[in-house]
Amino acid sequence: MPVSLDQLEAFVAAAEQGSFSAAARHLRKAQSAVSLLVSSLEDDLGVRLFSRATRNPTLTEAGKRLLAEASLILDRREHLIGVARSFERRVETRLAVAVDELYPEPAVGALFAAFAERFPHVELELSFPSTRDIAGLVLEGKADLGVTWREEDLPPALGFHTIGWVPLILVCGRGHPLATTPVTWEELRRHRQIMVTKRSDGAETHRLRVAAEVWWVGSHWVILQILQRGIGWALIPAHILANSPLAPELATPSLQFDGGAHPVALELIWNKQRPAGPAALWLREQFAATGIRSGEIEDIPRLADVVTVM
Repeated sequence: MPVSLDQLEAFVAAAEQGSFSAAARHLRKAQSAVSLLVSSLEDDLGVRLFSRATRNPTLTEAGKRLLAEASLILDRREHLIGVARSFERRVETRLAVAVDELYPEPAVGALFAAFAERFPHVELELSFPSTRDIAGLVLEGKADLGVTWREEDLPPALGFHTIGWVPLILVCGRGHPLATTPVTWEELRRHRQIMVTKRSDGAETHRLRVAAEVWWVGSHWVILQILQRGIGWALIPAHILANSPLAPELATPSLQFDGGAHPVALELIWNKQRPAGPAALWLREQFAATGIRSGEIEDIPRLADVVTVM
């Protein structure tokens, strides 16, 4: 049974506009042409799509069911045209972005909502791998862009741009010995520290290690579960703590030796040897322009400064 897009377009327009005359105006066709297209579609399908018992045609049960299918076919036609236009503008068909969980989730949502609106036909892969893996993924071409915490020894093939600083806050369980009074440097060193295994072994990791005894855990979200049990203390990104349902069961002790927020730098990286298309270039610009607003952290003493003088 031959069914044309013109027939489906007339059917959907008549259903959505409420009458054949309104559909004709919408499609800029003669009313007789719209009526003929709908009638021929009914003949080809072997079902009545509209009841004509009243002045304005109303959908039959079959018409209601087939309207969704017809609308889907027309939507896919528009999608096909959009993809073809993307090829014409040399827009990528697919983009892979690897992001460290230090990057705030609300910022991820807002950024990629804007991306979806601007590049509706680009297939996206958004992953959250280990930081130590992100540079490798970008180098190997498995990720077009990466957001990672600062690496001191990035390969020369990678370009980078610092997009902001994420404050880390001292957190422990409410029943932990550190929870009730201002904490000294020596007290931090005496109690078990929980750190994320996803980080590199570079200077940033060593800067943030304080305690003699350390547990290594693969996720900040799991670390919060451990802290709730009073097992140790950790430096947690402020946005992760704020979004955790465990926050009421955790404490953020005050420190005697600094302001309490220890920022780490996040960088956007890309492979300089691989050409970037319009979608990747737009994302690079947006990451750089949006940045991460974490307050006036420049005025907060760094944990590294404390390490130096202690």
